[in-house]
Amino acid sequence: MWSSRHKPLGAVLLAGSVVACASAETRPIHEGKVVVYQVFTRLFGNRNTTNKPWGTIEENGVGKFNDFTDEALAGIREFGTTHIWYTGVPHHAVVRDYTAFGISNDDPDVVKGRAGSPYAVKDYYNVNPDLAEDPAKRLEEFKALVDRTHRQGMKVLIDIVPNHVARAYHSTTRPGVDFGADDDTSETYRRDNNFYYIIGESFRVPQGTVPLNGEKHLLADGTFDETPAKWTGNGSRLAQPNPDDWFETVKINYGVRPDGTHDFPALPDPLRGAAFGEHARFWKGKDVPDSWIKFRDIALHWLGFGVDGFRFDMAGMVPVEFWSYLNSSIKMKNPDAFCLAEIYNREQYRNFIELGLMDALYDKVDFYDTMKKIMQGHAPASDLLPIIESLGDIDPHMLHFLENHDEQRIASPGFAGTAAMGGPAMTVSALVGRGPTLLYFAQALGETADQDAGFGKATRTTIFDYWGLATLGRWANHGAYDGGLLTDAEKTLRQHYTTLLSFSANSDALKGEYMDLHRHNLAHAGNYSEKLFSFARWSAQSNVVVLASFDHTQTAEVGLRLPEELIQKWNLPDGTYRLENLFRNTPGSLVVENGRGAIRTTLAPLESQVYVFNHGTSR
Repeated sequence: MWSSRHKPLGAVLLAGSVVACASAETRPIHEGKVVVYQVFTRLFGNRNTTNKPWGTIEENGVGKFNDFTDEALAGIREFGTTHIWYTGVPHHAVVRDYTAFGISNDDPDVVKGRAGSPYAVKDYYNVNPDLAEDPAKRLEEFKALVDRTHRQGMKVLIDIVPNHVARAYHSTTRPGVDFGADDDTSETYRRDNNFYYIIGESFRVPQGTVPLNGEKHLLADGTFDETPAKWTGNGSRLAQPNPDDWFETVKINYGVRPDGTHDFPALPDPLRGAAFGEHARFWKGKDVPDSWIKFRDIALHWLGFGVDGFRFDMAGMVPVEFWSYLNSSIKMKNPDAFCLAEIYNREQYRNFIELGLMDALYDKVDFYDTMKKIMQGHAPASDLLPIIESLGDIDPHMLHFLENHDEQRIASPGFAGTAAMGGPAMTVSALVGRGPTLLYFAQALGETADQDAGFGKATRTTIFDYWGLATLGRWANHGAYDGGLLTDAEKTLRQHYTTLLSFSANSDALKGEYMDLHRHNLAHAGNYSEKLFSFARWSAQSNVVVLASFDHTQTAEVGLRLPEELIQKWNLPDGTYRLENLFRNTPGSLVVENGRGAIRTTLAPLESQVYVFNHGTSR
C-alpha cells in the first residue's frame, strides 16, 4: 500500500523452515530459491510516452493483459523468475465510464489519481476493465494470461487487500456477497459486520483534496454519500478523514472490537509451528467473523481460477488468527500456493510465520532500510550483520527487495542517484539468504521515475495514473522483447540482473549454510573497508564466495581472506583452486596455505564478484 505510513551465530545454518513436518504438507514451494518478478500490470505494455500529468487513457495509453506475450514472458523468465506478481489485477475504483458493461461509475472525490489505486478494490470477483482489450471479456483475457504464464514455467500471484476495500465496493459478478450488504449500521461494532461505523455522522470528503487536479467532472462535487460514515482504511475514526489518510478505502472488521480486544477464538500454543492441516482442523466448525469467510471464499475462488498464490497488502494490520484460518484454507486447496505478507512489525514476524502460515514476509524495516542507507553512503556495511544474524532462524521466509511499488527507484536522486548501485546491492540481497528475492519491473533497466505523473510523484513509478515507461519500450523493441533498443548501459545492467537472479534460483549452495567474511576481513585483510561486504555460502555440492563494493569512485585491490574455520568446513587441503567468476569470463584462484584461504582480486567501483567452486573442480 503506497501511503504516508511508513546471539552471534558464526556460521549459521540457513536451511529448512520453522514449520517442521515430514508430510507433503510442508514440501517446499520451489526446489531452489524463489524469484518474484513484480510487474505493475497497467504500465507494463504501454508504449505511449506522451506522459501528460493526469492524462486519460486516450492521451497516455494503458497496458493490457494481452501485452504479456510469449516473448515478453520469456524475457521475464530470463531472471530465473519462479513467480510473477501481477500488481493491480483485481477490479479497483477508476475514473472511467464502464457503465456499458454494467459497471457503476466511481466518484473522483474518493479515487486517488485518474487510474485509481490498485489497493481500493471495488470487486474482488473480477479484474480491472482497463486491462482488457474487450472489457466484457476481461476475465477470459486474464485467464489466458494465467495460462500463458504457466506455459512459460512461472506461477501467478495477485494481490489480496484484506485490511480495506474501496469506499464504493460493489461486485457486479457476485453482488449477493458484497461487503457490508448485511451490516447492522445502527452500531459502531458488531462481530459479523464487515465495517465499523461512525454513528450519527455522514462521511465528508477530506479538506483540501482536489480530484483530477481540478478538472470538471459530473461526480466531482466535493461530496460522497455515505451515512453513517465508516472508519477509513488506515484506521481513522473521523467522519472527515485527513487528506493523508487512506480516505478512498474503508477498514474491514475482523472481529477486533474498537478497544482492541478480540471477538474470535484464540490459537492454542501447540499450533505454533504446526503444519497447515492441523490449523485447518482447529478451525473446522469454529464460528468466525463474516469478513473471514468472505476473504476465504475470495482466495479460494482465485485458486480455482488458476492463480498460484497471493501477496497480502498490509497483512500486519489484520490479526494473525485470521491468517491461520485463511492460509490453512488456501493450503488445503493448493499446498504449493505461495503466501507473501507485507508486514513492517518485526515483533510479529515469527507469529506470522509460525502461526499465520506465511511463506514469506517483507524484510523491509530491517534489511531493506539498512541496505538503502549503505547504498546512500549513510551507514557502514557492517550494519547488515546483526540483521542477518538476528533473523537467521526465519531467514528462508524473509523476502529481500530493493524496489517495489511503494519504494523509490534506485536511480532516482532521492535514493542512490545511479542505477549502477543496484549491482552490488542486489548481489548481496539475492545471495545472502535462502529467502525469496523480488525484482520490480524496469528495475533491471535503471528506471528513474523522474517525472510527476499526476497524483503519483517523482522518484516512485506511479500506481495511480496512466503512464508509459520509455525504458520498457526500448526493451520491448516493438514486440520482439529482445532489448534491441536499449542503451549499452541498460544492456549491461540487465545482463547483471539476469545472470545474478537466474544463478540465485538454481544454485545449490544457496540452499545451504552461510558464514560472514566481513568481520574477519575488516580485522585481517589489507585494503578492506566498510564500503565492501563479503560472505560465503555452501552446500554439499557447491561453495560460493561473494564480494561486493559499494564504493562509487575507488578501485579496491583486495586480498580477501577465508578463515581457517571455513576452510575446514570445506575440507580443502593446502593448494590452489580454480574459481568460476559469475560476472567475468576470467576465472579466479583460491590459495589455501597453512589451512587459511585467500582470493586476490581487483574490484572496480560498484562491482560485484561471485566466485563459485563446485566440488570435484580440479586444482
